Amino acid sequence: MVTTQLPPPSGPETLHEQAVEFPDNRLLIDLCGEYDRNLADIERTLGVQILRRGNQLVVIGSEAETITAVEVLRALYQRLETGKAVESADVDRELRMGNDTVESGTRDGDQLEMFKGGRVEIKTRKKLVEPRTDAQKAYVQSLFGNELAFGIGPAGTGKTYLAVAVGVSMFIEGHVDRIILSRPAVEAGEKLGYLPGDMKDKVDPYMQPLYDALNDFLPGKQLAKLIEEKRIEIAPLAFMRGRTLANAFVVLDEAQNATSMQMKMFLTRLGEGSRMVITGDRSQVDLPRGVTSGLHDAERLLRHIPNIAFNYFTARDVVRHPLVAAIIEAYEADSATG
Repeated sequence: MVTTQLPPPSGPETLHEQAVEFPDNRLLIDLCGEYDRNLADIERTLGVQILRRGNQLVVIGSEAETITAVEVLRALYQRLETGKAVESADVDRELRMGNDTVESGTRDGDQLEMFKGGRVEIKTRKKLVEPRTDAQKAYVQSLFGNELAFGIGPAGTGKTYLAVAVGVSMFIEGHVDRIILSRPAVEAGEKLGYLPGDMKDKVDPYMQPLYDALNDFLPGKQLAKLIEEKRIEIAPLAFMRGRTLANAFVVLDEAQNATSMQMKMFLTRLGEGSRMVITGDRSQVDLPRGVTSGLHDAERLLRHIPNIAFNYFTARDVVRHPLVAAIIEAYEADSATG
């Protein structure tokens, strides 16, 4: 890969050109993406123009943006050279986080050996998961490094997805014997009435986001077998009372909809050899008016206890869809002025 600095063209606004040569044409095609989609994403985000000339990509733009674009292209090409694919999420991650490298020296791939400054990767049976923002990276490191961690922020920031990914990774590596995922069974602002079927049929609609995350990380047959053997449990928060959750990776999702008593009950289930993650969005409380959110109380009461980590996300960390970030920012701005 050769980089050539071209002389800046003359004009009222000084633009810079930088050419980068990519020796493997097959990898260059993958770098550009289908219909040059990856290049278009970089152009749109950084405000540059990228031209393809043979096995070179020429970046044209302001000096700072040109340098950034070249660094992103190099990082993505290096990713392809290691045998990994480049998808839209990978382009987005490089644009947000820059060219970190995976920290070497972890023992036998054991992800409990903490990363000091490089890229964090979560290995599951079906895919390799990588944080796409600095806040996500710090969150994942916190999940590996603390027995109790909170992830608090708006929808679409990957709080639950990353927590489940870490849980699956730790389960695969033998650090925990079980994965337990829970949510309060609270309706989001509308009454759904009586649902037909047995207890599982009634609560499964509330738990579906957790099933969706697990399906991303484990093959279907293996997941079904683990659920049947109760090595993976997905249950409403009310079912946690009276249990001691030992040697388990435990996730409470949508914690803003737990009452203070439910939150206390859940937190005190933590047993020997377990890790617990609490995720929630303070702006989406569906509890009846006048009922205090247990997530709010937990923040207030536990903030200064050692070995409990609080991780916060903002609209800048939304990775679900660009419009989601814009929507969240619009509602936050309206709340601030109201």
